[in-house]
Amino acid sequence: MASIQILNKETLSSKKFPLKYITYQKPGLNGSFHKQENEVYYRPDAVAVLLVDQQNNNILLTRQFRLPAYLNHSETGYLTETCAGLIDDNETPEQAAHREVEEETGYQVTNLHKVGGMYSSAGGITEYVHLFIATYDPDKKVQEGGGLEEEGEDIETLNINFDEAQFKLRQGAFIDAKTIILLQHLFLYGIQTGVV
Repeated sequence: MASIQILNKETLSSKKFPLKYITYQKPGLNGSFHKQENEVYYRPDAVAVLLVDQQNNNILLTRQFRLPAYLNHSETGYLTETCAGLIDDNETPEQAAHREVEEETGYQVTNLHKVGGMYSSAGGITEYVHLFIATYDPDKKVQEGGGLEEEGEDIETLNINFDEAQFKLRQGAFIDAKTIILLQHLFLYGIQTGVV
């Protein structure tokens, strides 16, 4: 099969991350080329970490305002999510996971375990999210948490029991993709190999 041919790239915005309008050709199933156009947002890769308190059968989630969700008919714009954030330059996904957890929740994680990864919205965003599950000790908070003030973050943390989290998951109460995926993984497979 012939390769993808990029015909033109036009930068529409580079205010925070580049937004480009790309014209390209790709082969169809019969091998003939088709011209297509897409807007692509070049957002850096990210991490998402589901925090588990094994001792008390609790999960620590975050709650924060998300403007795109608000603009797309979320009643309040506040989403309950796993801890997450972008990977900085010269940082591994594991380093970013540790940093983001401390910034957002104030806890240090132990037993950080990568369970997979996903494209957050492959039709228009380059971002790839590395998915982790980790344990934490609720008695060992190392800083305040709540996110970075200079980034406008105002993050609340929520402790949810396993049973309540499973019930809410089945009822469709979680509407953030990375959170749904990580909760499903936890309840199907446990933190590493055992079943929770």
